[in-house]
Amino acid sequence: MKSKIIFIISFGISFHCSLKGQEKEILNFTAYLSEVKEKNLGYAAQKYNISMAEASILTAGIFPDPQLEMETSDNGVSKKMGYTIGTSLSWTLELGSKRKARIESAKNHAEYSKLQLQDFLRNLIADASLGYIEALKAKALVEVQKDSYLSMQQLAKSDSIRYKLGAITLVASRQSRLEASSLLNDLYMTESSSKQALSSLSIFMGTVAEEHDIKGDLHAFNREFNPEDLILEAVTTRADLLASKQNINTAASLVKLEKANRVIDLGLSLGAEHHTWATNEIAPSPAVNAVKIGASIPLKFSNRRNADLKIAEMGRMQAETEYKQIENSIRAEVRQAYQQYQATQKQLKQFDHGMLSEAKNILDGISYSYRRGESSILEVLNAQRTYNDIRQRYIETLADNATALIELERKTGLWDIDF
Repeated sequence: MKSKIIFIISFGISFHCSLKGQEKEILNFTAYLSEVKEKNLGYAAQKYNISMAEASILTAGIFPDPQLEMETSDNGVSKKMGYTIGTSLSWTLELGSKRKARIESAKNHAEYSKLQLQDFLRNLIADASLGYIEALKAKALVEVQKDSYLSMQQLAKSDSIRYKLGAITLVASRQSRLEASSLLNDLYMTESSSKQALSSLSIFMGTVAEEHDIKGDLHAFNREFNPEDLILEAVTTRADLLASKQNINTAASLVKLEKANRVIDLGLSLGAEHHTWATNEIAPSPAVNAVKIGASIPLKFSNRRNADLKIAEMGRMQAETEYKQIENSIRAEVRQAYQQYQATQKQLKQFDHGMLSEAKNILDGISYSYRRGESSILEVLNAQRTYNDIRQRYIETLADNATALIELERKTGLWDIDF
């Protein structure tokens, strides 16, 4: 008897532990965004642009390499005039502050790359948040569908008993059972959509999202904004506009570099030669050493064709035009996002003013009348469908409102969403 008790206790403990092992870890929104920032592969790939741009700064500061030349010659083949052995070192002296212009251009490009990375992160966080909201919405719709199915299943069981007692017809009993089966099929589809929405979070996280469960309150997306303040915030802090402004500086530095490249460079050389003893009988000569110093000046006829400089100047004008266009687009985007957010806020107020409670009261009233034989099964089913539809639309509106707020903050360039 004692061994049986021990076995039962051990089995209960192991069964409880196995159930705990099957429970999924909760992944809240804050932890989710941390995972996205740390493990998103697209963001990790974009970071390499910063490293490459910083390496380009080092490359831009390199001086031209010197050249070492060695040569030998026979001063007179078969005439015994001796040999010449020489070596020289040549180096290009850059003029016009070319190195400084290269470094400035590389630094501006590196700063541009950093701002582009910030803008990539801004969009990544917003897209990841939208995915999380979609998964929350799908999870909430599963709960609604499950509640509807269980309610109808209970009604079907009750109708089966009432039919056996002769209180309702066979058609009414079959109707409620058929509706329960239909709701079960809808539940299966909703659960599939929820799993797909959760699985899509893996793209942002860089890890398997199905191992986690998510939680969050879709009611927590209520903010009060002044549209003019939002526009001012956007044109001041949005990373893509700052990157566009930095691109103007980058284009201007390229113009300076092209102007510097038009300045001639000096070629300097220093060499030494050794002439061996000449044993020619007519003109013998002793061995001698010689030192050579030289300079070369390129004739830059290509400066008459300044196509590269014109291209750089047009690139700067293009960057300035793009900056104005992006600024105008931002103003329009913020206004549109604000209007969309206001629309979803108004829709939520409609639900908060009694739509849900009214539909629930109607369903309860018709169900009570049906149990007393004062209404038909079709009236109950219509009331149930109306209630389910309103609940689903309420959840979808909550998700739309959250989406609208995320888009508004994305367009504005600010971020204070946490729930």
